[in-house]
Amino acid sequence: MEKIKLVLDKDLMDIIPDYIFHRKEDCSRIMKLFEEKNFEEISKIGHKMAGSGGGYGFDEISRIGKELEIKSKNEPETIPALVERLDAYLDNIEITYE
Repeated sequence: MEKIKLVLDKDLMDIIPDYIFHRKEDCSRIMKLFEEKNFEEISKIGHKMAGSGGGYGFDEISRIGKELEIKSKNEPETIPALVERLDAYLDNIEITYE
């Protein structure tokens, strides 16, 4: 996958690494919840991502979060692919700050 270049506000420089770290943790947590068939908790995590991603400049995280929130209720079999998409996104973002 090609690197995804993002330019973010320099005021976010101190908090972005933690934000990304926690989204990586979410990937593992969601897969564990998926195995447990705890789709309600996956929906909550997705809802939080949908609300927070765009505020930090990560519109794709918001999109994936919204999909997780919706799909956990009506198409849970799609969750692993969404987690894979999120994981790949997180691995391939390249951030510069202005």
